[in-house]
Amino acid sequence: MSRLPVIVGFGGINPAGRSSAHHGYRRLVLDQLEPAKAERTLASLGALMQRGKPSDDTERKFILNHTLIRKLETNLFDADSILLHKSAQLNASPSHPISFTLKRNQLPAQVPETWQVEELEGPEVKVTVTGDLDVLFPDSRVSKVHAAGQLPTGFDPETMYQSRNHPRGLQLTVYGASDAINSLGIDWQTIQNKIPGDQISVYASSAMGQLDANGNGGLLQSGLVGKRVSSKNVALGLPEMTADFVNAYILGNVGTTGANIGACATFLYNLRQGIQDIRSGKYRISVVGSSEAPLTPDVIEGYRTMGALAEDDALRKIEGIDTGEPDFRRACRPFSENCGFTLAEASQFIILFDDELAVELGANIYGSVADVFINADGFKKSIPGPGIGNYVTVGKAMGVIRSILGEDALRNRSYMSAHGTGTPQNRTTESHIFSELAKTFGIENWPVAAIKAYIGHSLACASGDQIINAIGTWVDGVIPGISTIDGLAPDVFTENVDYLLKHREIETGSMDATLVNSKGFGGNNATAAILSPDVTRKMMEKKHGKKALTKHAKQNESVMQASYDYDEAMLAGENSVIYKFGEGVIEGNQLKLSKDKIEIPGHKREVNLEMSNPYDDMDIADD
Repeated sequence: MSRLPVIVGFGGINPAGRSSAHHGYRRLVLDQLEPAKAERTLASLGALMQRGKPSDDTERKFILNHTLIRKLETNLFDADSILLHKSAQLNASPSHPISFTLKRNQLPAQVPETWQVEELEGPEVKVTVTGDLDVLFPDSRVSKVHAAGQLPTGFDPETMYQSRNHPRGLQLTVYGASDAINSLGIDWQTIQNKIPGDQISVYASSAMGQLDANGNGGLLQSGLVGKRVSSKNVALGLPEMTADFVNAYILGNVGTTGANIGACATFLYNLRQGIQDIRSGKYRISVVGSSEAPLTPDVIEGYRTMGALAEDDALRKIEGIDTGEPDFRRACRPFSENCGFTLAEASQFIILFDDELAVELGANIYGSVADVFINADGFKKSIPGPGIGNYVTVGKAMGVIRSILGEDALRNRSYMSAHGTGTPQNRTTESHIFSELAKTFGIENWPVAAIKAYIGHSLACASGDQIINAIGTWVDGVIPGISTIDGLAPDVFTENVDYLLKHREIETGSMDATLVNSKGFGGNNATAAILSPDVTRKMMEKKHGKKALTKHAKQNESVMQASYDYDEAMLAGENSVIYKFGEGVIEGNQLKLSKDKIEIPGHKREVNLEMSNPYDDMDIADD
């Protein structure tokens, strides 16, 4: 029997705001929304930014100007004064020595041979140097990149729970996963009582690990800046800590866990694991997510030096100006004259139930995942450069939509959510894929969207951003246009493709599927086929019957109300972050063990140890 991975909850945070209740999506299409929805999204942002419900046009303008891509602010670091050290050599000789005083405990452990140390009264010593002295002078630099996809101004996840010097990426994980769980409208304990603990899986990670001073940044830099490595740096710097925090501090999960890393396609790599779990029938629930906090001076400089980011000077050149600030709001320009992508921070999670559990619990139905395809590029020249793998993933995703929904649905009721980074290389390679495959599959005018134009490139979270925006499109009927560009670049392939330069309104039920595309350094290509809520319900009704879906709709009324109540609480400024540090810890001696099951305190359903033989055609066990 087939099992459909149904999207029943989602949540997170990115430069557009909180993801649940479609607020992050609605920030992108705010001017297309009916007033009531627009006001709720502005209220959501106001609460998130610690400003309350916007009461006038000045407040609304502030909220709009301090979300999405914009000039780097100073909450993380000052881009106009980035600390660095300038190496220099001070020349000295026996006839012209260098001398200085310092505290005794500041002497190096290995005193150079050219140093003469003289004890002074008190804690100080005098040092006389008779040879050349290598020194590092404190200095600062101005970043050549000032555009970034920052979280809304005033949002500070560190203050929402006992963060204990957690790296920012893990702080975002706690917020994002909490938002997704709370968005369900069903108490997690109720869900946990329905299924054994080992039938839940969690897959989440970052692409680069935690790179600020509380993670790998501190691990690698502390000794060079006169500080000590923390006992937390190694563990908290690991990429899979994103999943580990969900298991240990949010869900208390004892099921399968993991972190699949695929550069900028990381979210889809984890999603593939989740849907395979559910389709196997061994798991009923999968929590899938990613978090990335790459806005550090070193990461920005690293991407800049490889020519990947939109530098200020390059943006000025595109705009035809020599001085002054470029329009940072338009730094990311997919499929147009562009000069690089814009780094962003984010955390996104979605929750999948199998179709049977979704029906049984009256869960919200936001869509379903038909499949995720991953293919490498084969032999390459440049390891970060694109290759052929993405042709395969997009082609397979189109093929599975055609197989499930038919030719007409693929040709006339699907659209592509592009990777669309805003680099010259991406605009030619990705557009060629879309154009060639649209022709191959008989699509005359395939709509293509690219939401990085608004929120930037959140690396691991990028395809999570795209999926959650697709969910919003099915609710409000607006596909976000690529509003940061005036037209397409001449080298973009346009045959059989319709790049949406403006918001595109669609009728309810007119778009059956979205393809979510992702391309990562190293040949990490992934494309997901996401089915609409209407299609998902039709498939579920075909399997479970109209009566079961009618019952589900009735149950769903209270679930929807609970989801709405959560949103209302968030609009009112309540803190609903889940962080259960040290709560419900179970020791081995508390388990009830037998040869056929394990009973875990707090879990209504036991873990079954009666395992079937996966190799029954090669059975050599004694009778």
